[in-house]
Amino acid sequence: MSDIAHYIAGSRTEGSSDRRVPVFNPATGESEKSVVLANVQDVDVAVTAAKAAWPEWSKTPSLRRARILDRFKSILWDRAEQLAEAISAEHGKTHDDALGEVTRGLEVVEFATAAPTLLKGEFSENVGPGIDTQAIRQSLGVVAGITPFNFPAMVPMWMFPVALACGNTFILKPSERDPSASILIAEWLSEAGLPDGVFNVVQGDKVAVDALLHHPDVKAVSFVGSTPIAQYIHATGTANGKRVQALGGAKNHMVIMPDADMDMAVNALMGAAYGSAGERCMAISVAVPVTEAVADALVERLVPKIQALKIGPASDKASEMGPVVTAQHRDKVKGYIDAGVAEGAKLVVDGRDFKQTQQGYENGYYVGGTLFDNVTPDMSIYRDEIFGPVLSVVRRNSYQDAVDLIHGHNYANGTAVFTRDGDVARAFAQDIEVGMVGVNVPIPVPMAFHSFGGWKASIFGDHAMHGMEGVRFYTRIKTTTVRWPTGQRQDAQFSMPTLG
Repeated sequence: MSDIAHYIAGSRTEGSSDRRVPVFNPATGESEKSVVLANVQDVDVAVTAAKAAWPEWSKTPSLRRARILDRFKSILWDRAEQLAEAISAEHGKTHDDALGEVTRGLEVVEFATAAPTLLKGEFSENVGPGIDTQAIRQSLGVVAGITPFNFPAMVPMWMFPVALACGNTFILKPSERDPSASILIAEWLSEAGLPDGVFNVVQGDKVAVDALLHHPDVKAVSFVGSTPIAQYIHATGTANGKRVQALGGAKNHMVIMPDADMDMAVNALMGAAYGSAGERCMAISVAVPVTEAVADALVERLVPKIQALKIGPASDKASEMGPVVTAQHRDKVKGYIDAGVAEGAKLVVDGRDFKQTQQGYENGYYVGGTLFDNVTPDMSIYRDEIFGPVLSVVRRNSYQDAVDLIHGHNYANGTAVFTRDGDVARAFAQDIEVGMVGVNVPIPVPMAFHSFGGWKASIFGDHAMHGMEGVRFYTRIKTTTVRWPTGQRQDAQFSMPTLG
């Protein structure tokens, strides 16, 4: 069984830890490799390498940094298929879905290649007699990213391209469930000309996470994952003097108004609820049809489409949905379905008994598409983020009832409304208390030049990711006020200086 190692100071290394855990292929349930889990010493070695590389990298002209990222972008584009195959083999998502993930990550790299423009400062002439003021943004130093299993390429690329463009050095701690993508990315960055130590990968679990959170030379930490862990990351990191952005969980609602294009809404729900087996922080897991007639029509149209879902491995190009990531997570999702039945929701389509019959994949971690109707806000399947292919229908009688339902939830990551009414769309976009909003768009993930982040318990920290929010997070502002001596033209002054 081969080991997936760290990447520190420009090369692979297994470090000094003897801990290993298997990496499984969710489509088959089999393990053919393992990943090294870092100890505190391994993390320190990576931080030391990043700290040593930072002074020169931070002073490298932003245009040169941008050119390296541009070469990496070209490599990523040319080898997208290879990266997608690595993602599918360890996460289980379909090949097309994995390719889509690579593309969305590449968009952030494209944004970061504009570093010379993004880092332009401000200048004010004559703020006082003979006095000018300039403001610039400078890098923080060594920064770290802790990323989840569901997007092993895209989420790291939400972080490190902007961090590197701004002059920081970076340590990535990817999920131990699908670590191979991180090593490919590290090697391709080196191939693009990134100096050794500027980008490092430390494989690991909570030991590595805590070592990064407590290390005095790590200045900032970015995180995407569940809300309890996001709270822990934010609290621990800030207590240790770090800048932290921690994106947590989600329970995304899609409101379907009576005037909505029902075909559009149904097709949107199918992709948003069951794509990537629901393992997306922007997945739609709650459909909110307004009026009983809309609800009845929605459920009637959804049922045959869910029953017809093509569920299989990424190797089958016809697959529309793959397995969930681990056997434990499969059992957790099934446990939520059990709970929904026990709590009184109407189980319209039951995915618990789905059996994969393709030869060689019978032991994969599959759950069939599941649909609940008549779900109420007190049920666990409504309150909790299931992170699986489970869609709940919560019926509401009016637009305001739907809005009040969304406002009552602890999560506020993303939401959408489907309608032909411009007044409804405008009011929803303006008034809804959620960080990312779609109008006839089910998964409103912003493009890279905008920023990604929710509200309430979906984010901890003051900055969203990528876009200009990312630039602000990975830099600190320095303001310099300048006056040049006037020689013999002015005598000494002894009163308090003023700028006005």
